[in-house]
Amino acid sequence: MEFLYEYGLFLAKAITLVVAIGAIVVIVVASAVKQKSDRGELKLTHLSDELKSLKHHLKAELLGKKAFKAYEKQLKAEQKAHDKALDAGDVKDPKVYVVEFKGGIEAAEVASLREEISAILAIAEEGDEVVASVESGGGMVHGYGLAASQLDRIRSAGLPLTICVDKVAASGGYMMACVADRIIAAPFAIIGSIGVVAQLPNFNKLLKKHDIDYEQHTAGDFKRTLTLFGENTDEGRAKFQQELEETHLLFKDFVGRYRPQLELDKVATGEHWYGQQAIELGLIDEVGTSDDLLLKLASDRTVIKVKYQLRKKLADKLAHSASLMLNACYNKLAEKNRPI
Repeated sequence: MEFLYEYGLFLAKAITLVVAIGAIVVIVVASAVKQKSDRGELKLTHLSDELKSLKHHLKAELLGKKAFKAYEKQLKAEQKAHDKALDAGDVKDPKVYVVEFKGGIEAAEVASLREEISAILAIAEEGDEVVASVESGGGMVHGYGLAASQLDRIRSAGLPLTICVDKVAASGGYMMACVADRIIAAPFAIIGSIGVVAQLPNFNKLLKKHDIDYEQHTAGDFKRTLTLFGENTDEGRAKFQQELEETHLLFKDFVGRYRPQLELDKVATGEHWYGQQAIELGLIDEVGTSDDLLLKLASDRTVIKVKYQLRKKLADKLAHSASLMLNACYNKLAEKNRPI
């Protein structure tokens, strides 16, 4: 009995030790995973390989056995010759890095964009280039100003930058697009809207009607120009308008720096145009889609999509969805519901 007692005690201690070690390992691993997920992760997708695989599958379906074997033999010979030329240094293997930016009103997506661009700049070599797909109807000035500055890092590094607009690049979206060496837009993509807008309701009369007092205290004559609940003054309105004009001037200067060929007085009116109209005004350089461009580039280059994904909490996801929904409403308003 004493032996069994000692053995049971030893076994209990051993199990307790194993459980404790296991718990520590789980905590450490969970902490590491949490840190990684909080930071996000970088994902690379070889679009050129996907296109080659698709082409190979279609050939297998469409060609006869004999023709398909001949096709595969030709592919192997071409690949062997290409690899030999690479080893000898006779040819280079230039790469095209692809990023996508679908922006909401606050341009919160710039957090991922900056990581993607930093990764590209860390590995890009001479002869490589970047293609950015931009889709946004604009939003907060400071958010889109930062997003445009991130794209400018690519140009400053000496990498050719092409921006594709398949749907809309208006206001802050165009602020981003104009940074490119070349802008390609689909025929009915919305382009332009080089202007500034601000609007807010005022509930002061409603508060007075119900005998509700509202107090606002500031230090500085123009700490607040217009307010939601206080009584706005002509002086405050004039200052607010002045600030809008100054922001518009900065916007025009920014666009003019990257596209000096534009007649700013003609295009910086806040209006927007479709792609086939925008090319005539010099707002874009070519009419086309991102799909056609990437197919063309993939024929003789390695095309790699770079995507940085952040792990978002439920509240962040809901806020982001609301931002995109508001942005979509803005885009629809920008279209003015024109019939086609």
